[in-house]
Amino acid sequence: MKRSLVIGALSLFALPLGAQHVNKADTTRMYALQEVSVVGTRATKKTPMSYTNLTKKTLQRVNLGQDVPYLLQMQPSVVATSDAGTGIGYTAIRVRGVDATGINITANGVPINDSESQGVFWVNMPDLTSSVEEMQLQRGIGTSSNGAGSFGASLNMRTANLATQPYALVSASGGSFGTIRANVQAGSGIIANHWAIDARVSKINSNGYIDRATVDLKSYFVQAGYFNDNTVLKFISFGGKERTGIAWNGISKSDEEKYGRTYNSAGDMLTGGKKAAQYAHNTDNYQQIHNHLILTHRISPELSLNITGHYTAGYGFTDEFRTGRKLKAFGLPSFKDAEGNKVKKVSLQRKKFLDNGFGGLIANLHITLPRLSMTTGISGNYYSGKHYGEIPFIVGGMPKIAPNHRYYESESGKGDYSAYLKANYNLTNRLSAFLDLQERFVTYQMKGVIDHYSDSEEQLQHIDSKNTFTFFNPKAGVFYQINPNHSLYASVAVANREPNRKMYTDIGKNNPSPKAEMMTDYEFGYAYQAQRAFVKANLYYMLYKDQLVANGKLSDVGELLLENIPDSYRLGLELSASVRPTDWLRLDGSLALSRNKIKNYTYNFSTYDASYNWVAYKPTKFENVDLAYSPKIVSSLGATFSWKQFELNLTNQYVGSQYLDNTASSDRELPAYNVANLRVAYDIPVKRFIKNINLSLQVNNLLNAQYSSNGYVYDAGIDSKGHTYSDLRYFPQAGINFLAGTTISF
Repeated sequence: MKRSLVIGALSLFALPLGAQHVNKADTTRMYALQEVSVVGTRATKKTPMSYTNLTKKTLQRVNLGQDVPYLLQMQPSVVATSDAGTGIGYTAIRVRGVDATGINITANGVPINDSESQGVFWVNMPDLTSSVEEMQLQRGIGTSSNGAGSFGASLNMRTANLATQPYALVSASGGSFGTIRANVQAGSGIIANHWAIDARVSKINSNGYIDRATVDLKSYFVQAGYFNDNTVLKFISFGGKERTGIAWNGISKSDEEKYGRTYNSAGDMLTGGKKAAQYAHNTDNYQQIHNHLILTHRISPELSLNITGHYTAGYGFTDEFRTGRKLKAFGLPSFKDAEGNKVKKVSLQRKKFLDNGFGGLIANLHITLPRLSMTTGISGNYYSGKHYGEIPFIVGGMPKIAPNHRYYESESGKGDYSAYLKANYNLTNRLSAFLDLQERFVTYQMKGVIDHYSDSEEQLQHIDSKNTFTFFNPKAGVFYQINPNHSLYASVAVANREPNRKMYTDIGKNNPSPKAEMMTDYEFGYAYQAQRAFVKANLYYMLYKDQLVANGKLSDVGELLLENIPDSYRLGLELSASVRPTDWLRLDGSLALSRNKIKNYTYNFSTYDASYNWVAYKPTKFENVDLAYSPKIVSSLGATFSWKQFELNLTNQYVGSQYLDNTASSDRELPAYNVANLRVAYDIPVKRFIKNINLSLQVNNLLNAQYSSNGYVYDAGIDSKGHTYSDLRYFPQAGINFLAGTTISF
């Protein structure tokens, strides 16, 4: 793989040869046509919703290899987390307290969220930001999009435009914890008046802040396109291959006190903390490839058509060492050892595999008239997945076990079909109305044996589930331009979403069947825009029915588990502002205040006897409690100093305390934290062969705060004396650390 990366990187420099000059009119027309590919999902100036646009220039300024959540964390209501503690590898994002399962994420209008888990795994797309033209983060339900509904935000990404001029770019960065990133990009420019090719290869390695949370990431991006006056046809392929050390166990307070905050229990082969033997291959391994074929055609000055065909292939496995596991949980019988003792529990190597594919077709028709802008579209996507697990090795061995014993296997299929009509109509020169109607139909079936042992049935559980959902998601609003500087908007939107896979496989015998959730989102906003300043204010009220809420627990592969909450809401105010008092200084800030409540909630506490044997569940009712992972306050401040080719940026984010489950118990609370970062950049303009050299330095956690950005409830219950206890796990983040890099443009 290393050799292929080197050869590929060197070959990229040959792309600019044979390119030719293209005039400005051709460039403008080609870029405008490429933008049509996301017009169906993007909000525009008169869309009555809260959103932020991030341009390629803005993204590249802060991109030193960290994942997308960390590049967005200064946006209103955004919180980023990292298993490894560095922002590289397994990372996650929450907006308004909603995790990625409720955030609709697309690239070129194609769904990125996994169809079954509904999550997004940025580790499978390392360094994607290097090939992104722009991002739009919509908070709340947002506009209609393809894939699962949006319940906290939508992130719409458009990959890089075909370059009209030849270029080459080499980027390298490195820093704390052995972090190294290399990136090579090049483009042919326009060839023979109609063709263009762009490509990128990247490699990222890091040891991680947490013990053995290593990352070995490889990625690529390539696109080839044909264009003429009214048509652009592009083939885009991007993907990545990752091997990361598992760090999703987190750390308990007692282990932190014994072994330090970087301790990682994943892979322990013996008891005793850091002095124990570690399983060297305790890793997550996955490869994912995304392919898009995009046709954009301008039928007339008023009418444009976009058709996208797509297919994503993924394959990978987790490789883990598990201690003290019951043989029957793996479909294996007990046996007698050499001394004649009956063996019911063993330590073993476990591999869990996922082999899946996701493909479909998306078509949009965009109409622009003097007073009306309208888009209508349809999409059809289908996902197929195969889940299975194997036992390659058992410590001490056991008789009569097949090599790589397969102990569970199931298959699933999910169809997602939708149609929508979206329109903006100018009622007057100042007042416009917005209407967005979407119908969505989902089919989901699962069949086979899953990785859960049933004590009552004394076997691994079987699943045979078929579910269909039909959702109608209307949205409407108005936008009023008071004068050139001031504007108002208001909107109401409805969204529905089906449960994810884990809600069916991890449901438990004492819980009701999962339900689809529904949300009504009311938004009211004000904006002031001037040449040197802007101020935005947004008030929202998100009212839920059967909300799919994180319950504070994780699956055994680190995924948040969800549960239905009958009645809940999120009420908040988001403020953001930017002012440039002088040419050399810009000040930015945001403040998000929220109230996130469950009206009535029942938690089933496990009760135990004096020997710590499970007795029964004890239902306990709570009223008007906070939703998990929903801080009441999230704020950010930034100052940017610019002078000629020099730039210095200082930022600070404060995240208020948050509960780790839905009981609002003080002993299950993640403390507030405050993190400051510093970034320095200098551009060296160079003539002749090299166009520019950029030098950058980023110091993360400048004040060396000792904090955790995430956690979960490992265990909670009531002991024999009637005392409630909680055993929590946290994800410590790195103290002060740095990344330095250089980018050379040709």
